[in-house]
Amino acid sequence: MKTITEIKKIGKGNRYYLFVDDENFGVFEAEILARHCLKTGQSFDEKFFDELLIENGDFACFNRALNLLSKTMKSEKMLKDFLKEKKYPHSCIQKAIEKLKDYGYINDESYAENFISFASNSKSKKKIKYDLLSKGIDSDIIERLLQENFNEEDEEILCKKLAEKFLKNKEININTKQKFFNHLAGKGFGFQMIAKVWEEVSNDRN
Repeated sequence: MKTITEIKKIGKGNRYYLFVDDENFGVFEAEILARHCLKTGQSFDEKFFDELLIENGDFACFNRALNLLSKTMKSEKMLKDFLKEKKYPHSCIQKAIEKLKDYGYINDESYAENFISFASNSKSKKKIKYDLLSKGIDSDIIERLLQENFNEEDEEILCKKLAEKFLKNKEININTKQKFFNHLAGKGFGFQMIAKVWEEVSNDRN
């Protein structure tokens, strides 16, 4: 049997150090301690403390993820990467992800739809696809959503809009042209489209 020798609050939050047999057993959430009505002087077997660690890890991981999602949408991969950086065990992360998916807090298709809606005013179809792939969105989802929201004419209109914005108050010269091409290439537009738009926009300025 092992005995709880001290429960020490950490700062102003809802977490506590739990000391077992005078050794720091770990950081525990207040709710987990309350669930078991844990107090100094109580004794339990090793199995109880092992299960307590797992329960606390699952609870802390889920709450950390939920707190992040309450502030901003994340894809499944982005959330997993965040929790890995916070050093949560793989098993805790998997349980948290599955629970959040069941509750509807994680939905990669909804994330992609919102991302496209926001990014479509400043990025090309190619750049949006690249960004979504890097966030772990399935390529089939990306292709379908982009097909529904983009066409070649839209791309050129956007490219020209961004070109005009970039060239505003700038002189038309070789240095500006180079920066112009680099700027639009960085947003994922192809060379031919950029060259076509350059001719149109620069000629309009002459």
